Amino acid sequence: MTGGTHQEAGPHGLASALVAGSALTSDWLPSFKAVPRELFVPDRIWPGIADGTRQSPVVDRSQDPEAWRAAVYSDIPLTTQWDDGEHEGDGLGTTPSSSSSLPTMVFSMLQDLEVRPGNRVLEIGSGTGWNAGLLAHRLGDTNVVSVEYDPEVARGARDNLDRAGLDPITVEGDGRAGFGPGAPYDRIMATCSVLEIPPAWLEQTAPGGLIVAPFGTEYGGEHIVRLTVDDDGTRASGRFTRSSAFMRLRQQRTDRPLVDAYLHGEPWPADGEKSATTLSPRDTGGWLDQFVIGLGVPGVFWRAERYDDGSYTLWLYSRSTLSWATADYEPDRSEYEVVQSGPRNLWDEVAAAYRWWSSQGHPGYERFGLTVTTEGHTAWLDSPDNPVPLQS
Repeated sequence: MTGGTHQEAGPHGLASALVAGSALTSDWLPSFKAVPRELFVPDRIWPGIADGTRQSPVVDRSQDPEAWRAAVYSDIPLTTQWDDGEHEGDGLGTTPSSSSSLPTMVFSMLQDLEVRPGNRVLEIGSGTGWNAGLLAHRLGDTNVVSVEYDPEVARGARDNLDRAGLDPITVEGDGRAGFGPGAPYDRIMATCSVLEIPPAWLEQTAPGGLIVAPFGTEYGGEHIVRLTVDDDGTRASGRFTRSSAFMRLRQQRTDRPLVDAYLHGEPWPADGEKSATTLSPRDTGGWLDQFVIGLGVPGVFWRAERYDDGSYTLWLYSRSTLSWATADYEPDRSEYEVVQSGPRNLWDEVAAAYRWWSSQGHPGYERFGLTVTTEGHTAWLDSPDNPVPLQS
């Protein structure tokens, strides 16, 4: 993601940076001015960085209003909740669970949405309410519905919208189900990442309507997908538009058991079979690398066990807990030890997915797309008739 550039600590400075970066376009500028971000940010925040992967110490508006305002009007994400609301104190929590998104991403996704006067929009994930507020200003209160699962976050969004003088329809509920009473919608957008597009979103989108959502794989990596829904609401297809890093839809978070669930109390390598590979585990760890591998290797996730000398062990696990693998990376080596166990040879699958991508010339995200039906989804390269091969 782009963003995070230095600018004047205020709305004019942020607007200038967003316009210069082509995220904020002239049609959204009036809404940016009329719906200031500061009305949608709580007093206590943990500022992030542009790629969304780290947070700074807490900034408290009551103690340092200038630092708070500087963070609000910087092109960075702001964590507003940790650990589903269980976190207390000033320190960093374990996992961010709600935020005010990177402004560059907010307005880039709104560009992808291509709203027109009179469109009805369903938003999944209210967060602080800023995105719903921008849409409500542009389209009118009655044309925007925003669904939020977390009761505390939903109340905060509603209070923020009231403070801004905006009144879109706000719903506390499971975003996977959309909001049937307001359907059909011309546009559906998610501000949380998904592993799969819920069937209800297709069913509640008008023919020819758009769905814009961050789509991630269980293995890693995530990109925004822009889908056009067909005439009968059973199929949608479209390309990925940009890289992203959003928090996962809570009902699509997956369990990630620890190693004991796989080794069953035996010391590594347990019953694993040893082999060697010339593919460096390090070559499979980039954001796009993980995304492409995840498209071809479903139901697999990884962890890394790192050592002081720069080497590490890449652990691969199947969601079923039936298969695991390790691949040992050591600097200056050209061959790496692999151990695999279970009905799936996970390293072989990861290596095959990576080598398929390499054989295609390492295409970027913009050449990939997704076709979704009520039965599932299929990723493709360049066109729907060229599906990404599944390795499992």
